[in-house]
Amino acid sequence: MRLRDGLQLTAGALLGRPLRSVLTLLGVAIGIAAVVLLTAIGEGLRFYVLDTFSQFGTRIVAIHPGRTQTGGIGGLLASARPLSIADAEALRRLPHIEAVVPIIQGSGAIRFGPRSRSSDILGSGHELAAAWRFRLALGQFLPPPRDGRSPPQAVLGHRLRVELFGAANPLGELVRIGGTRFRVVGVMAEKGQMLGFDLDDVAYIPVDWAESLFNREGLMEINVMYRPATTSAALARQIRQTLIERHGAEDFSLTTQDDLLASLDRILAILSAAVAGLGGISLLVGAVGILTIMTTTVGERTAEIGLLRALGASPRQVLGLFLAEATLLSLAGGLLGLLLVALLLGALHLALADLPLRPQPLFLLLALLLSALIGILAGLAPARQAARLHPVDALRSE
Repeated sequence: MRLRDGLQLTAGALLGRPLRSVLTLLGVAIGIAAVVLLTAIGEGLRFYVLDTFSQFGTRIVAIHPGRTQTGGIGGLLASARPLSIADAEALRRLPHIEAVVPIIQGSGAIRFGPRSRSSDILGSGHELAAAWRFRLALGQFLPPPRDGRSPPQAVLGHRLRVELFGAANPLGELVRIGGTRFRVVGVMAEKGQMLGFDLDDVAYIPVDWAESLFNREGLMEINVMYRPATTSAALARQIRQTLIERHGAEDFSLTTQDDLLASLDRILAILSAAVAGLGGISLLVGAVGILTIMTTTVGERTAEIGLLRALGASPRQVLGLFLAEATLLSLAGGLLGLLLVALLLGALHLALADLPLRPQPLFLLLALLLSALIGILAGLAPARQAARLHPVDALRSE
């Protein structure tokens, strides 16, 4: 049998029952569309989260008071010495340090004249804006301390500025934060939200003022930014040694940005795989549909198979014909599925512009290969059944 004749027989079999062929390939198309679309959403979410965390820089070591214990009486009775502003200043003297940002976070009422708003209050050092890559819309960020004490000055987030001052220039005005008056020296550029936290509804004040405002004995966190000349592991060793010398024990925890991003990447990769697995259920349904239809086709075309065998077609050629039919049917479903994905992605982009979608070209190619593989696997058993038919028995069934 010539290749051209085989292709004509396969195409004729598919086009001879168009409704059944369309319904069969539709199952594969929905499965392919589900896998590609859900994978695009998963990859988009993964990229969005990693990009959100990376916007503060990737050369960061975070230090928290208290050491994580795995259990035991020692962990229950241990008392952690709080991190202090003096600890932050000691870390600033280490080599390869770019910036040190002590942090105390709380919330309270910010008032200007008759207007008041309850917002987050972030006590930090003067290097926060540069270290976290925050831009200023007006004025400047908090100045460095003078003679060991910071001046009572504040920087407002974009939303907080609008709520308290409207379109007026707030620079030089006095606002009352927690009963203390602070002079506004700057306004942050609009930043938006990060995982539900509104970065624009924040008042930034010096960390020493925040310590007394919230009646704290120490810092909540210290962020250390380092230069590319060193590594996070090397810097973590230096930080650990310095703080142990100051505290007398390792009563703190270190987290590098590399560790955090790697953990997030692993978690989100597993999530993407799980989401793709849910879409794979639809592909399984499509494969069962092809198996059912091809099995039915073999029963309906028994006489045709007998005639082909009587005319000299070998069992291998009959096997190839039915495998080609199943594969073409599945590939057509894959192409239709990609078309559905393109339409759905366009509709989602118009309806939900902020939805993170990141379709991967590799996944599109894998989807087509997967659809072909589904056709081969689903059509293998019916094709082998057709190839094993004896020509005389097959003709007799007519």
